[in-house]
Amino acid sequence: MTARRQQVLDAAIQVLGTRGTRQLTHRAVDAEAGLAAGSTSNYFRTRQALLSGVLRRLSELDIAAWGQFAVRLGDTDDIDPDVFAEAVAGFTVELARSARVVTMARQAIFAEATFHEELSRQIGVLRREIGEQGSRWLARLGSPTPQADFWSLMALVDGLLLHECTNPGTAFHPAPAVHALLRGLRATW
Repeated sequence: MTARRQQVLDAAIQVLGTRGTRQLTHRAVDAEAGLAAGSTSNYFRTRQALLSGVLRRLSELDIAAWGQFAVRLGDTDDIDPDVFAEAVAGFTVELARSARVVTMARQAIFAEATFHEELSRQIGVLRREIGEQGSRWLARLGSPTPQADFWSLMALVDGLLLHECTNPGTAFHPAPAVHALLRGLRATW
């Protein structure tokens, strides 16, 4: 990806994450990126193409973030469930706070995908990639159904993020919920 193209996509993420999908226009992205009018349309002729490009950029950012999360867990075969729960909770706080704009942009794109088949397909590809990594972590925890258990965990994280991003508060502590879910899952193993 060229530096200019990435600049355009990062500006589009900023627009989406701070102003919402209705404000995502080529003109708004040009202004956010500090580029001449028409620059965004040189890379993405239609709004749909821009949304698709944003989703690809969000996928890159997500994969990098999950890669950093994996580094924190280490590569041992055994993962301590409490350490894992705390890592997930910490990651959730990061997504809600320091990465809030990216999280809000992701949620906006996901909502938009309900009306656009190509975006929905792209999300399916991303979910498979992240699901493969996540299910490996749950398998290391001892899950007999690691993929299903990972998606249960992700449903919790997504719900926590949606709540925190739409109703931000000073006391955001996802750790108890993550610990409770993991305890409940592990009780069935």
